[in-house]
Amino acid sequence: MDKLSLHTLGQHLQALRHERGWSLSQLANEAGIAKSNLCRLEQGNGNPTLDTIWRLAVQLNVPFGTLVAPISVPLGEKGVQVRLIDQGKDSPQVDAYWMRCAPYTLRHAEAHTPGTRESLTLISGWLEAGPEGATTQLTPGDTVTFPADQPHLYRTHAAEATLMMTITYGAEGQTP
Repeated sequence: MDKLSLHTLGQHLQALRHERGWSLSQLANEAGIAKSNLCRLEQGNGNPTLDTIWRLAVQLNVPFGTLVAPISVPLGEKGVQVRLIDQGKDSPQVDAYWMRCAPYTLRHAEAHTPGTRESLTLISGWLEAGPEGATTQLTPGDTVTFPADQPHLYRTHAAEATLMMTITYGAEGQTP
């Protein structure tokens, strides 16, 4: 992520934290990250992982897309790039993302908020995705929907995979 995007993310994160009246320590503890890392992130420094951003969004009780909406560049780490395309304004909230996974990528994603579901449509390449232990193999044009409120993964082989991902957020405590 470039410096301007990091700075924008940091300011937005800090504003969301202040809106809730939370201290730096409180949010860091709840999200399971070091206070010093959160401080650097709010100052526009550091290199947050996708999981760190997800954990912060969950603790702030906002969709991932709300946290990253001010950023126009793809977020990425270890062979995965994600870019918010659009955020729904209705209920349930649905966010749409473009995602690219490099060849030989294995990304384990943490569980999202209760009731959250992901739908993936593969555009190119080959992808295995879904809840750990119950994944589905996708070829171009295939779509899979799965509960994302449990750990899940994305795996590629020799070719990169490009896909569209929609995340539908459920009401807290709602079962999919």
